[in-house]
Amino acid sequence: MGEEAKRYAVVTGANKGIGFGICKKLASTGGVVVVLTARDEKRGLEAIERLKKEFGLSDDSLLFHQLDVTDPPSVASLAAFVKTRFGKLDILVNNAGVPGGVVNGENVLRRLSTSPRIVNVSSAMGVLKHIPNEWARGLFEDIDNLTNQKLGDVLREFLKDYKKGSLESKNWPIVVSGYTMSKAALNAYTRMLAKKFPNFRVNCVCPGFVKTDLNENTGFMSIDEGAESPVRLALLPDDSPSGQFYSVDEIIPF
Repeated sequence: MGEEAKRYAVVTGANKGIGFGICKKLASTGGVVVVLTARDEKRGLEAIERLKKEFGLSDDSLLFHQLDVTDPPSVASLAAFVKTRFGKLDILVNNAGVPGGVVNGENVLRRLSTSPRIVNVSSAMGVLKHIPNEWARGLFEDIDNLTNQKLGDVLREFLKDYKKGSLESKNWPIVVSGYTMSKAALNAYTRMLAKKFPNFRVNCVCPGFVKTDLNENTGFMSIDEGAESPVRLALLPDDSPSGQFYSVDEIIPF
């Protein structure tokens, strides 16, 4: 296969868990070159070696680059690497769990590819019915007028009330509150990106209750099972839906 026919993918937070499984599946797909990223270089390189040794993946389909999505210089370094090495980026799977990291990924994709896919690995905990605060829910729902600034305003207000111990009195989620709010913001950001860039395929997906370190392996799905839905969305054809929220394989309301 010629270089021009290959697709290039970046998976964030991929040294273990669902991100690791996504890299395995994508790199096993013919014609896809995957950049596995992780904050810790040692762990990332160990993940690469494991994928190559245990699953027979080659240097041509899988490589590593350090990435901390909360660190702008780290993001810039990855962007420069992708541009120099490949000249384009076709797929971004945002699995690292920090919604702010997608902003720079969006800019990279806009510069380097004409019809890319962004897949945000999210959670059904982030659907708006779990957000009792009417002001926050209203901003998240108003996609036509939603901005990065407004998303930040909601999260800053939530964090202020969290520090004050005022979550319940201010109608914020009180069960896994930070997780719920971050996922709700990520879901809203997904819709905002899909509207802003109609040539992109931008979707988010709850992969199911997967056994990972995050839940102390209490899930009932394997890593391979959890990776199936994100990979399917990453490989969607150009005429596929965008701005949707999938729970495994089913589109559900935000």
